[in-house]
Parts: sequence; C-alpha cells; structure tokens
Amino acid sequence: MMISGIALLLGVTAMAQESRSEISLQGTGFYTKTTSNQSTTERSTDTGGFLIGYRYGLTRWLAAEAVYGYDRDTQRYFQLGGISRIQANIQQATGGFVVRLPAVRRFRISPYLLAEGGALVFDPTSSRFGTLPRARTQARGTFAYGGGADLPLLKFVALRAEYRGLVYDAPYFGLAALNTNSVTHTAQPSAGIVIRF
Repeated sequence: MMISGIALLLGVTAMAQESRSEISLQGTGFYTKTTSNQSTTERSTDTGGFLIGYRYGLTRWLAAEAVYGYDRDTQRYFQLGGISRIQANIQQATGGFVVRLPAVRRFRISPYLLAEGGALVFDPTSSRFGTLPRARTQARGTFAYGGGADLPLLKFVALRAEYRGLVYDAPYFGLAALNTNSVTHTAQPSAGIVIRF
C-alpha cells in the first residue's frame, strides 16, 4: 500500500514537471472588414471581448488547442432604402494546432503559430434599437490563423500576446436582402494570462 502511494506521488510530480497542459484567459479586440455587393454594404462596429483556451502539448514543438470566445457588436447594412442594424452576441469555438517556435532566450519569449477551424455563431440580441424583428441566429464556419508569444512570469504562469485572424462568410441573419455573398475577415488581437499544469 505504501509503495503504491509513493509510486502515485512520483507519477504526479513527474507530470507536474512536464506541464503539458495550459489554460489561458485573454481580453481581445474584434475588428471586422467591411463587405459589399452591388446593393448592400455591411459594416461591423469595432468591439472587444474575451477568449478562454485550453492547450495540450503533444510534443515539444506541437500542441493541440481548443478556444471559446465571446464578443458583441452591431452589424450595419447600408442599402438604397436606408440603414438596418442588428446587434448580436458572437460566440467563437475553434480547435486546431499550435506550432511552438524556438524560444528567444535573451528576452525569455516563447513564440508560436496557430491554425484552427471552427464556427462563429451570430445571435441577435433583444435590443429594440439594434435588431430587426425577423433576424435569426446564424452560424458561420471559420478558419483561424495567427501567432503570438508567451513571456514567463513564474514557473507555471506567463503573459500572452496573440493575434488571430478569422476568415468566414459575412453573416446576414437569414434575411436574404442583407446577404452580401462575401467572405470577410476579423482581426482579433489579444493579451492575457496563461497557467500551466
């Protein structure tokens, strides 16, 4: 019994020293490119939100990552008949791979690149000033790419600065008249904290 307890303690200690898992919490910006077709132009308000991530080290250089994010903005659609506004909560769920690059030892920085796939869900709010009555929740597939760097503060804590680019079809909330049939891009810079365990 005592031997198995010691073996378990040594196993837990070895796993803790590896620190293969990490969670992150980041504050973000959310800046979306304007899209248009012959009759409609869509512009989104710039906003902010957060990202929560879990990363697991598969090897020294490669990790798998899952990320959830939340933002709220207003989509404005300009047409000959006027302006339509739809305020929406935007939920982001992506998963993919992170490639860790060689550390810059002089500055103690650990850079990385990421590539992920997932979805953005645009959910109209109940705001009477910013939502059309027939607007529906709409999910859009997205490709996320980017990179960042971690700066260690303590043995298991680091600061993170990151840039994510999101590429997806512009939302139109099920209202065909608002569809620009365009691919859009959102720039999502972020900074936050990482805990390794």
